[in-house]
Amino acid sequence: MQYRTLGRTGVQVSPLCLGAMMFGPWGNDDRADAIRIIHRALDAGINFVDTADVYSGGVSEEIVGEAIAGRRDDVFLATKFFMPMDADDPNQRGGSRRWIMREVENSLRRLNTDHIDLYQVHRPSPDTDVEETLGALTDLVRQGKVRYLGSSSYSGSQIVEAQWASRSRNLERFVTEQPPYSILVRGIEEDVLPTLQRHGMGSLTYSPLSGGWLSGRWRKDAAAAPTSSARPRARFDMSSPANQRKLDIVEELAVLAEQSGLTLIELAIAFVIRHPGVTSAIVGPRTMEQLESYLPAADVVLTADVLDRIDELVAPGTTLNPDDNSYGAAELQPSARRRP
Repeated sequence: MQYRTLGRTGVQVSPLCLGAMMFGPWGNDDRADAIRIIHRALDAGINFVDTADVYSGGVSEEIVGEAIAGRRDDVFLATKFFMPMDADDPNQRGGSRRWIMREVENSLRRLNTDHIDLYQVHRPSPDTDVEETLGALTDLVRQGKVRYLGSSSYSGSQIVEAQWASRSRNLERFVTEQPPYSILVRGIEEDVLPTLQRHGMGSLTYSPLSGGWLSGRWRKDAAAAPTSSARPRARFDMSSPANQRKLDIVEELAVLAEQSGLTLIELAIAFVIRHPGVTSAIVGPRTMEQLESYLPAADVVLTADVLDRIDELVAPGTTLNPDDNSYGAAELQPSARRRP
């Protein structure tokens, strides 16, 4: 495994980051098996692990904490806050100082550690000043509870605003961004990735298999609706013209992968991690078999011919189905434009 520098931090991380969303009741509820998967990833050279407080209501953090016990110094540990942790309490969520100071203690306890290497805002907040969030996070860095700060699903303008706030207020800055990125979801190539590069930020991109679309799970001859665990919504509506187009492209990509001596999964992940603006791609296995299918991609180098063919199928900067975007949504709502 060849490691990469995370932005300008000097920290070396693996090109694959182990995502822990599927560990716990949301995915694999067998703790012992989940821990074995984490250990296998670490043994394979992955030193970057990403989770979040909200994953399985905190159970994912607990599993990660148990798995890395005794190996904590070998892991660059990332987690996130922001999503609701109590549906009935509006203050157990968001980017306020009040919630951050409380929730970081909960994450530290669940992870069984005295510090978090990368503490990330899971989503931008439309009703909280970024200075409020950065001010609280800066205090956590100065207290030694957090080493670095990151954002997730920020638009290009939100990334710049946060960088400006840090410099003008003398606050710690976000050193990473976590956006969605895959062959089928290339919108960040147009603005987000160039912005990260200009500001010297690292990136850990999520959903390189586009929610299972690039794993071979949905093909034209078996395009059934996903199970409830896949959180069915517009992005999985197989009657949608955009999704029908995606099915056509997946067939073409499968042929391209076979011609290249690769699996579709290896092609998809290798495409993501070879972009110069991408530091690491988050892979989120639910089973050991899935993890094993991801690992070879770390060593795959796609040829120019293969990359050109991918660009022919999905133009750079293009997201085939707008429902696959998870950033900038608020700016595109009618209320944010000109409609009542």
